[in-house]
Amino acid sequence: MFPGAIADREVADYVLVGAPLDISTSFQPGTRFGPNRIRRFAESFDDYDRRTDQLFTELSVHDAGDIRAWDDAPDYVDWLSGSVRDAVWDDAVPIVLGGEHTVTAAGVDGVEPDVFVCLDAHLDLRKAYDGNEWSHATITRRVLDELGVDEAFVLGARTGAPEEWERAEAADVTVVPPEEVADWTPEFDDESVYLSVDIDAADPAFAPGTGTKEPFGLTSREMRDVVRSVAPHATGFDVVEVNDRDDGQAASLAAKLLREFVFSHADGQ
Repeated sequence: MFPGAIADREVADYVLVGAPLDISTSFQPGTRFGPNRIRRFAESFDDYDRRTDQLFTELSVHDAGDIRAWDDAPDYVDWLSGSVRDAVWDDAVPIVLGGEHTVTAAGVDGVEPDVFVCLDAHLDLRKAYDGNEWSHATITRRVLDELGVDEAFVLGARTGAPEEWERAEAADVTVVPPEEVADWTPEFDDESVYLSVDIDAADPAFAPGTGTKEPFGLTSREMRDVVRSVAPHATGFDVVEVNDRDDGQAASLAAKLLREFVFSHADGQ
């Protein structure tokens, strides 16, 4: 259980679901260990948040555990999206712990947002990677082209194939490079937002425990500030691509960003 996520499912305002999918990671695998590493490295955090004057244990968070993954990505994502949708129907905010970035499709499908905001080192706008249309490198394109999202903001992206950069020039995509993220201000009006954090948006110096490291990335504070600013507008959240190939830096950052999301969302409502 994620530390402090002690609310009963029936009354929870936030529902955590672990999604340990690990079948298309293109370099270093291990995302199957992500959800439980995020839980483990949250154990040392204090319950109290000084900035918002809140206790995590009082914010009605429930950890529903993991949905065991299998090797059929479309089938698994469809099943996972049902669990996300159940939380939405119960007026709770779903929080998905990955797992590879493919699981974000379930979060978006269950929440049905207008806008997709993603912290990511990669554009993830490919139609396929190594012949796999369900690769973790296709998630932003899938969100835009198949799941009905009107607009995507990709923050921290610093690499992609030529065809991805061409797709990123379309009116429904805004790419904010790492050096401009600190000055980015969200403007959503009444639009619903889904926030996804691929931990590799961080520079590998801050989060080496991820599968496709990309130098020249964001600092942990820059990622924190984005989460704080977007959370009050968000109807769903995930943090993904944490693996077991470090001493807990990536998992610790992921857990802290999850808590920042809950504190900021609860404070902004």
